[in-house]
Amino acid sequence: MEYVEWAPQYERIRAEFGFPFDREIAAADRLESLLPESARIDPLPRIEQRLRGRDVIVLGLAPDSGPPPLWRLSPSTPAPALVAADGATATCLEAGLVPAVVVTDLDGPVPALLTANRRGSLVVVHAHGDNLSELAEWVPQFPGELVGSWAGPPRPALIDVGGFTDGDRAAYLAEHVGARRILLWGFDFDRVEETEPTLAARKLAKLRWARTLLGNLAAESRVPLLVFARDGTLTPYPGVTSGPSTR
Repeated sequence: MEYVEWAPQYERIRAEFGFPFDREIAAADRLESLLPESARIDPLPRIEQRLRGRDVIVLGLAPDSGPPPLWRLSPSTPAPALVAADGATATCLEAGLVPAVVVTDLDGPVPALLTANRRGSLVVVHAHGDNLSELAEWVPQFPGELVGSWAGPPRPALIDVGGFTDGDRAAYLAEHVGARRILLWGFDFDRVEETEPTLAARKLAKLRWARTLLGNLAAESRVPLLVFARDGTLTPYPGVTSGPSTR
């Protein structure tokens, strides 16, 4: 998705959650200053080299999801590329899998992200108004290939191709760079592990947006967006074109 198409959606999200855009800009500036020179060059083409023309499995961190059953996919198709959303990176590593790409805003188990990066994963680090301190602490510690992203207009060193949470942002990225198909694994929009009521409600509100944004992508993209089930079944993700219900 191009930024001009995505920006109105994010304006609705910002309005609902009260994200100050000046802090988004501050985070983007911070991330850009922290990225090594190599990370600022050709960010999208470097991701495209890893994902274009391939089946891309986007891994979420739904409770009890575990690693995807790759053996259930047809052996006649090329090996899929794995894109892990933040905490799902640890699930991959525990199963001996190294994601091609990791998408993160650094609120998960960062040591697993560093390990995956050292083993060859390209890590897309997302800047937003609430993670300035995490950016300063962790970005200099990544040993491998990085790309930066944020929620505003694309910059030469920072990308924005749509998406809000790590999981749906990973799917939007795969679509943008030309994945053959996008297979969703480990997505659950109705359960969170947070027990504090206010925080749990906020996380569920974000998941409602994630569900809707993936539905928008399914409805508008030519790239098939499919749900990958434990038995190997691939079913189309239901397409929608409206925002999430507030009910």
